[in-house]
Amino acid sequence: MVAGTAFGRIYLDALRSDPEGFTLTGILAKGGDYSRQVAERAGVPLYTDVAEVPDDTDVVCVVVRSGATGGPGSDIARAALRRGMHVLQEHPVHAGELADNLRAARDGDAAYAVGTLYPDLAPVRAFLAAAAVLRARGPVRFMDAACNSQVAYPLLDVLGRAAGALRPWVFRAQPGPDAELAALTDGPQPFRTLHAVVGSVPVTLRVQNEVHPDDPDNHSHLLHRIALGSDAGVLTLADTHGPVLWNPRLHAPRDATGRLVLAGPGTERLAAPSTVRLHPAADSYHHVFAHLWPDAVLTALHRLRDAAADPELRPAAGQWALSVSRCWADLTAQIGMPELITPSEPPEVPWTDLRDAAAGAVAPFTTALTEEQTP
Repeated sequence: MVAGTAFGRIYLDALRSDPEGFTLTGILAKGGDYSRQVAERAGVPLYTDVAEVPDDTDVVCVVVRSGATGGPGSDIARAALRRGMHVLQEHPVHAGELADNLRAARDGDAAYAVGTLYPDLAPVRAFLAAAAVLRARGPVRFMDAACNSQVAYPLLDVLGRAAGALRPWVFRAQPGPDAELAALTDGPQPFRTLHAVVGSVPVTLRVQNEVHPDDPDNHSHLLHRIALGSDAGVLTLADTHGPVLWNPRLHAPRDATGRLVLAGPGTERLAAPSTVRLHPAADSYHHVFAHLWPDAVLTALHRLRDAAADPELRPAAGQWALSVSRCWADLTAQIGMPELITPSEPPEVPWTDLRDAAAGAVAPFTTALTEEQTP
């Protein structure tokens, strides 16, 4: 069962892609024309009240805004949980609501999870797996991250997983540009900067705390960008949808005179690539919407199914979800309400124009170097 047909479309695509694992039994929505058409195309009933949902429904995906964003999502989740239905609820969910939902889950002997989507994306999973290898080899020295405030909740989920823990955490917003700096810019500074600690790791965090009131899903300068530093090098999630990059630390030995040794015996580590792509970027945003996001939803659904089968998995998942929500509340308290912006539709710059400009900028140097090295 899927509740909601806006972002719920991604959940419907996920279920369609795994017919052997899950069967869509119905759609819960307000009953508008679009929702009726979606239900008709899927060949399933449309329900307009959670009380109408059949008792034999196993899982309800609640893809309706929660109280955190002014919607009834948590009310729907609790009603389903009390009837013994397992629930995957789309983020964000305030900690108070989440605690009530977990109590309803215990009352109904059901599994409950908050879906933050982004940690389950293939590029982010690759980043987190590589981060775990680095943690096993030595401490994480720092993390540097940036996001839009609309997706700060899942960023904290990712940062906690990358650090190996969320606790202890603390956020301290830094002062904005002073009058002299502000006077030199063509517009307002879109990012708030915070110094933070997540899981005992020092973090520098920049948040684009801006939103278009009539178009909140657009106009982000970026979704997520994370660099994780260790003594061995820096692991970077260049974008939410990849690529994942590894830069081993530059380290050269010194000779008896104190000069760096740049070649020859003892410099074998310098033969390693200066940048390695560990995971590719998504081919396009069409690919993101059609494949990456539905695959992430499926990953969360399979994890929920494991928790449904094994109640011992539920407490730890619930505590993690509560911690993420409380961490998000502390962050938002520091950055305050988003600034309202009303930009026009962004320009489209063909990537080939950038490629050609970049190639033209380096071609003369490359040619000269090649000619100089030619016998």
